[in-house]
Amino acid sequence: QVQLVESGGGLVQVGGSLRLSCAASTNIFDSYVVGWYRQAPGKQRDLVGYISNGRTNYADSVKGRFTISRDNAKNTLYLYMNSLQPEDTAVYYCTAQKMGINYWGKGTLVTVSS
Repeated sequence: QVQLVESGGGLVQVGGSLRLSCAASTNIFDSYVVGWYRQAPGKQRDLVGYISNGRTNYADSVKGRFTISRDNAKNTLYLYMNSLQPEDTAVYYCTAQKMGINYWGKGTLVTVSS
């Protein structure tokens, strides 16, 4: 069982930056696909980006603005968000996937005000 806990969300102005963290209860980077999703109010949960086999992939909507990184020693995944826009307002979820099993955190809310 993998437990994921996100943190770092909050209120930010348009054009601002935030760093989200996802602390895992165990080492998830050796054999899991890890990443971030987000869910805006009234909308479906969408992929932000993920790391798989050492490569990082991003949704077109965040490419060039968001960066995913990890700290293996701390079992922590990060999401660096720059040039934030109102449409980035959402609950952001960390996820780890292995052999068809998905683990999710409870999410952290990011609100971008104009």
